[in-house]
Amino acid sequence: MDLEKESKAVDLSHHLSVVSRARKTSPLKGLQKYFVKPGMLSLAGGLPSPAYFPFSSISADVLVTESFAVVPDEQSSTFSWFWKLFGSGPSTKEKTTTVTIPKYPTNPGDINLAAALQYGAAVAQTPLQEFIKNFVTQVYQPAYDDFSVLIHTGNTDGWNRIVATLCNPGEGVLTEEWTYPSAMSAMAPYGINPVPIAMDSQGMRADSLNTLLSEWDEEARHMKRPHVMYIVPVGQNPKGTTMGVARKKEIYEICVKYDIIIAEDDPYYFLQMGLFVPKGERSMSAIASTSTQKDEVQEYIASLEPSFLRYDYEGRVIRLDTFSKTIAPGSRLGWFTCNPLFAERLERQGETSTQAPCGFGQSLITRALLHWKYEGYIRWLRGLGAEYEIRRNFFIDCLAEEFLLQKGVGTSGVWRGCNVYRASAKNKKQLMQEKYAVERDTMFSFIPPTAGMFVWMKLHLENHPSFAQEDGETLEMKLWTQVAEAGVLFGPGWMFAPDAFSTSVMEENEVGHFRISFSNSEFADLKKAVTIFGRVIREFFAKA
Repeated sequence: MDLEKESKAVDLSHHLSVVSRARKTSPLKGLQKYFVKPGMLSLAGGLPSPAYFPFSSISADVLVTESFAVVPDEQSSTFSWFWKLFGSGPSTKEKTTTVTIPKYPTNPGDINLAAALQYGAAVAQTPLQEFIKNFVTQVYQPAYDDFSVLIHTGNTDGWNRIVATLCNPGEGVLTEEWTYPSAMSAMAPYGINPVPIAMDSQGMRADSLNTLLSEWDEEARHMKRPHVMYIVPVGQNPKGTTMGVARKKEIYEICVKYDIIIAEDDPYYFLQMGLFVPKGERSMSAIASTSTQKDEVQEYIASLEPSFLRYDYEGRVIRLDTFSKTIAPGSRLGWFTCNPLFAERLERQGETSTQAPCGFGQSLITRALLHWKYEGYIRWLRGLGAEYEIRRNFFIDCLAEEFLLQKGVGTSGVWRGCNVYRASAKNKKQLMQEKYAVERDTMFSFIPPTAGMFVWMKLHLENHPSFAQEDGETLEMKLWTQVAEAGVLFGPGWMFAPDAFSTSVMEENEVGHFRISFSNSEFADLKKAVTIFGRVIREFFAKA
């Protein structure tokens, strides 16, 4: 396809749901264009006077963009918990600058509380809207030029809006065979069914997608062929894999062929960290760079796996971005990137639901971004990615200290093509001392994530002494409960199945998983959690 010939999104209005087609501009919001007209004396809306807002200004101390190294410094990060505990050391002296947002602007067009805390349109404040549009243009580089960006209150809200805008009751949505449970919960009340697609080392498999769509039997499945896909291509949740360029192009062309809209949920995009390298093989030396800041920004963007937007010459991708993983979840702020038609329909929905995001959060994030500027925000994102890489490495290093890890390559199911580490007891002497004995040693295996915040662990329940008498789900929850009662909480694997009552595309031995987060706990707590887990799982696999 010659992308140079495609400059505008194609007409995809036939994808709109019945509810979305019926949605009109909110009567009060329809007056918005007059509210902003210079000199207008507005007596129409029920707007409280800014004079009665009890905030004259709000200020925040914002970390400098160079707060974290772009090259992982494992030693300083690993021991930061120690300095925090005893209240001394360099990690307690954060470098910040103060930003202030006044109620009334000094210059017209500046961000201000009088506007931010007022009722407003279901779009971003102008400075934020402009920043996001520029960011999307430079980072994601959409393949058509009339794309729109629209604010929302986080990706969960964004996906809810997409479901209501595109899907009708009884329809199906294409998903990965393991996926984000809240996204599936959002569909359930509408009677919209997940249709899982097999996965491998890069996430959703293009061949499985093509086969399912080409062989779709409406009568046998009791529903029309799905026209919407929900996918997490980077830091796939829960598996942690990252989809490459060739696979994305392949999936996109299949979606063009079968007229599928792609909802690209990508909260972990800037937490790409590459393949895991064992501790003994890791280099701690950083190479000095002589590149200019502009060159470094371009090199960093080029190092990331591109978004589906890069290849979206028809405007059939709705990308979901969020500040939750890069600034703060409590800000409840993110945005859509999509074609103008979908943006207009999503905006209409926002007018009668969330309206605009919280003015406090929007103001503070906007002020921080304008203070940092585009290059500064990119620098901040690079530092975050390095920090989460350190956390991933540390957690897996803890597993390597607690268990005997053997590396291999998966050959079937969701593990196909993945670097898989199989875990067994550290040594036979330990087994005998603790009176543990299993005929086959492997207790679990996992894939080191290439992005995101989670390790997806498969339990080898077939090696459990009671496997022949109990089903996998029962054993999974027994172990999960024992680990929780010992003081460590994991995400039970069953909840990440698109349909908790169906494993139609999964192999029989795919039951029994944990999703483990390394993103939040202090390093000492991560190590303690692994030690506790090691004790519990060895006991669990022991013969009576």
